[in-house]
Amino acid sequence: MVKILKNKQSLFWAGLLFAQFLLFYIFSKSEIIVQQLIAFFHFKKQFQNETFSHLKYSFGDILYIIFIFFLLFFLFKSIKSRNFRVLLIILNISYFIYQISWGMLYFQKPFYDKNKVEISSKELEKLTLKYIALTNQERKKIATKNVFKIENIEVLKSSILHSQKRLPKEYYPFETSNIDNFKASLFNPLISYTGILGYYNPFTTEAQYNSELPDTYLPFTISHENAHQLGFAREQEANFIGFLICKNSDNSELKYCAYLFVTKSLVNALRSSSPEFASQASLFLSKEVKKDLKNERMFKEKNDSLLTDFFYFTNDIFLKSNQQEGSVTYSYFIDLLVLYERKNS
Repeated sequence: MVKILKNKQSLFWAGLLFAQFLLFYIFSKSEIIVQQLIAFFHFKKQFQNETFSHLKYSFGDILYIIFIFFLLFFLFKSIKSRNFRVLLIILNISYFIYQISWGMLYFQKPFYDKNKVEISSKELEKLTLKYIALTNQERKKIATKNVFKIENIEVLKSSILHSQKRLPKEYYPFETSNIDNFKASLFNPLISYTGILGYYNPFTTEAQYNSELPDTYLPFTISHENAHQLGFAREQEANFIGFLICKNSDNSELKYCAYLFVTKSLVNALRSSSPEFASQASLFLSKEVKKDLKNERMFKEKNDSLLTDFFYFTNDIFLKSNQQEGSVTYSYFIDLLVLYERKNS
């Protein structure tokens, strides 16, 4: 490695990148510094939302394309010249901007200490039946009897922005805005083969969603990405906030898709502790809900690929590296849901 990085400037920038890793690791252990960076996030997000919401297409996606192009270009050039200075400068700048604008938010204080929560299988079974009933009930309010279709995506987005104002202050004490910065990804149809439903761009605060998803995925996916826009970095906390946004809405499409997500999450959580109950739970779903779930399965089967496994694996590593549970578990979200239900029942 020393032979490759024989240029002194390359060595300097490599050392600086390592120093950044170490520095931000130390910062992540300081509650005061993390709080300051959270404050900086809330200071800048309004400006970023106002700036990029005026653009019809995802500027963040264009930024990623340009970044990847230059990264590959300078990687090839660096290997050829054995001088990695420019490549390392790009990585240093990108890593620094990412950490101060978003990365440190993964280390904000969680909603609760998960080690203090005990949940029995019986409690989860009871909660599952409740949400199956809510899912069926909300599905009946939707006109289409075939596969679920969103009537108007712009109305849906507006409902999400309106409903976020109803978030309990204990979870979100800040002011919200009505700025629509939700955008369809420019990477369709590619991301359909990765298993990615949506993603948040920390450099532009845009919330991207895969517009090719079955419509039952879209409302909760956009609400989840909206939770990221509000500053909830952890995936399971964003799921919970997304659930509250949908639940507190007057829009039946939002409520139905949130209840369906919760039902699936509860059933998945019970597969190990109560496998018989989990396998029989679908019997209680209405025929319309079953059609929607079949449509989801068909989408997954159609787009299942090696890319799906690769992105699942890399996302699992990313989550665990940021003090989160991996992709295979729903327990943190389920714990948050149970605590919420206990408090509000």
